[in-house]
Amino acid sequence: MAVPIRRLIMALTLCCALIGGAAACGSGTTTQDTAAAMPAAATPTPTGTPLPSTTVEKQKLAKTRFVANAGLAAGATYQWIVKPWKAGKFKKGAKGRKLALVKAGVAGAFAYNRLKAASRNAQGDPTLSKALAPLTAGIDALKDLPSKLRKGDSTDSVAGTFDSIINQVKDAGKSAGAEVKDQVPSASQLSGG
Repeated sequence: MAVPIRRLIMALTLCCALIGGAAACGSGTTTQDTAAAMPAAATPTPTGTPLPSTTVEKQKLAKTRFVANAGLAAGATYQWIVKPWKAGKFKKGAKGRKLALVKAGVAGAFAYNRLKAASRNAQGDPTLSKALAPLTAGIDALKDLPSKLRKGDSTDSVAGTFDSIINQVKDAGKSAGAEVKDQVPSASQLSGG
C-alpha cells in the first residue's frame, strides 16, 4: 500500500516537533536555577508579577494606586452619599429614603475600605505620606459611620463627615502631585469591596 509523500513529511515534521518540544521541556534547568540567574528586580512575586526595581518606580506605583483608590472612594461618596443627602433623600418621610440609606451605607463601607487602601498606598511615597498623615485619624473615624447611615441616625452629620474627609484627601493628593478625580464604582466593585 503506497502512502502519499505529503503524509509522510507531515508525520515526520510532527514527530520532530514533539521530540524537540519534549527535549526543551526536560532540559535539566530547575526553577531555582532560573530564579537565581534573574536579577533581584525582575524576580517574579508569587503572583507572577515583576516587582518595581527602583525607588522612583515604587513611588510612582504608590501614587497611581493612591489616585485609583481615593478616586473610587470619592466617586462612591459623591454618588451615593453626598448627592442624595443634598437632594434631601435622607430626611424622614422622603420618598425612597430606605433604599437611599441602604445604598449610602454600602457606599460608605466601600469608601472607608478604599480610603484605608489609599492610606496604605500613600506610605510608599514620602511626599504623599506626609500630606496624608494628618488625615489618618479622620479616615479611621469613618469606620462606624456606614452603619449609622443604614440606620438613618444623624444622616446630616455623617454625610457631612464623609464629604469633608474625601475633600481633605483630594486636597492632600493634589498638594503631593497626585490629583484625585471622582470615579463612580460599578455595582460589582461596591459589593466586592
